[in-house]
Amino acid sequence: MKRPTQFSAPWSFLLLWLFSAQALSTTTDPKELIQQAMDHWRGLSSYSEMTMTIHRPDWERSMSMRSWTKGDKTSLVRVTKPKKDAGNGTLTKDNNMWTFAPKVNRIIKVPSSMMSQSWMGSDFTNKDISKSTDIIDQYDHKILETREQDGHTVYVIESIPHEDAAVVWGKEILSIRDDYIMLEQQFWDQDNILVKVMKAREIKKLGGRTVASIIRMGKVESPDEWTEMSVQDIQFDQQHTDSLFTLSNLRNPRQ
Repeated sequence: MKRPTQFSAPWSFLLLWLFSAQALSTTTDPKELIQQAMDHWRGLSSYSEMTMTIHRPDWERSMSMRSWTKGDKTSLVRVTKPKKDAGNGTLTKDNNMWTFAPKVNRIIKVPSSMMSQSWMGSDFTNKDISKSTDIIDQYDHKILETREQDGHTVYVIESIPHEDAAVVWGKEILSIRDDYIMLEQQFWDQDNILVKVMKAREIKKLGGRTVASIIRMGKVESPDEWTEMSVQDIQFDQQHTDSLFTLSNLRNPRQ
């Protein structure tokens, strides 16, 4: 099947969520639906500006960020505000992840043992941010439900990992619209208990595309604790040099 033109967005995991194609789905194969969504998640290149808000019952904090992506395995995220967090960054390249903190002036490569830990204190994990094609390569898929919503067809897909798959979740359930916007993604543990959910809270046009402009990730057992990502600006098909995605630029920004 010929797939629609690809495009990119903030960084690996969130692209699947934040951006969609203009064309509508022409397939009902669940693996192909997810693949189509991930094709739009990857794309060519992008530059974006967004805000991450971490909410807790007794406090809330926000960080402004800039993000660059190139291809399907390369991304750079840098915090710009507030001042105390400015310069913190994450570089993902070829399934490797590094973080930089100006306060200690140190680049740290994130080992596999830390991939389940919180990313920048949020409800997203390092694994969420660096997520690759595991769900395509290591899961089996089936459509649980098809429904009509807001003039679109929505496909509810159950994805169960292969027995030998090196993944955390017992299953994931995805709700994908026919224009490849991810409306919801559920994460279930090995005991078939729903642990956390990510939902699109706002969908609108940005950068000439239909986007899930605000998404929220939260744990089921802690409904008053969540993290939202809100996109303010997105530019597609940007010309990024390879030098942008280097450890040197992560430490000493030149862009």
